[in-house]
Amino acid sequence: MPVRLRVGVVGAGRVGSVLAARLRAAGHDLVAVSGASPASRLRIDTLLPGVHVTTPDQVAAAADVLVLAVPDDHLVAVAEHLAARPGQVVLHTSGRHGLEALASLARQGARTIAFHPAMTFTGTELDLDRTCVFGLTAGPDERGLAERLVADLGGTPVWIAEDDRATYHAALAHGSNHLVTVVNQAMELLRSVAGPDADVAAVLRPLLTASLDNALSFGDAALTGPVARGDVSTVRAHLDALAGADASTASTYRELARATAHRAEDDGRIDARTSADVRQALDEAEWDSLAASVEQAR
Repeated sequence: MPVRLRVGVVGAGRVGSVLAARLRAAGHDLVAVSGASPASRLRIDTLLPGVHVTTPDQVAAAADVLVLAVPDDHLVAVAEHLAARPGQVVLHTSGRHGLEALASLARQGARTIAFHPAMTFTGTELDLDRTCVFGLTAGPDERGLAERLVADLGGTPVWIAEDDRATYHAALAHGSNHLVTVVNQAMELLRSVAGPDADVAAVLRPLLTASLDNALSFGDAALTGPVARGDVSTVRAHLDALAGADASTASTYRELARATAHRAEDDGRIDARTSADVRQALDEAEWDSLAASVEQAR
């Protein structure tokens, strides 16, 4: 492949617009992009000024390297709609999918790559300087090109087997997306006691930052808190307090506390009896919640 590639991007969403901007900044020719929604057009105007905006078919016809940055559930249909040329490189940014999603284009002679940036995107200038790992799946002849594109983006490659793509993506979604849910639930609980104008982010940020850094560095050894200490009475107090909170928050607390009890037991932080006592308290609270729901329904 030439040093300067003709790149086209189908889907100017949060991911596609940022990758397009960074590939252009790396010296490649951004020949065309597609994006029809008002949000996509705003991203194009902001991050990709002057780029030719056209249909997915025309983007594919103009590009030597075609990036499909579309939602997971639409990827196969988009790929099946497009025509490819022998030797054309087509990559997608889905974490879940591997090469099978591009099988229709591979049958036309395209060189296919699964090219997932393991990063959360805002679709703004904030993303332009961020670096990340890319989860890659490709055939032997495409591995070098995939790694070259990752290097152009300032990233780090990690190779994922085709059959492991769903597990890989589940790990990222569980760690990142569910983290957002838990943090927002914690902020809502704090606002309920500190008031709507309280700076709850300032309360949580140092604690959460330290917890994340410790977990990434030390694994289960970073576990702290009442479950890891075996403070069953404190867990019961939490459950009583959460009985009047949002049901999904209480449910999340119980499920994560169960998982924490198992991990703390496996790590030797608490013994089997204490772990069982924690789980019994959680089970009792769940039954109480269910009974209250049934009574309310009556």
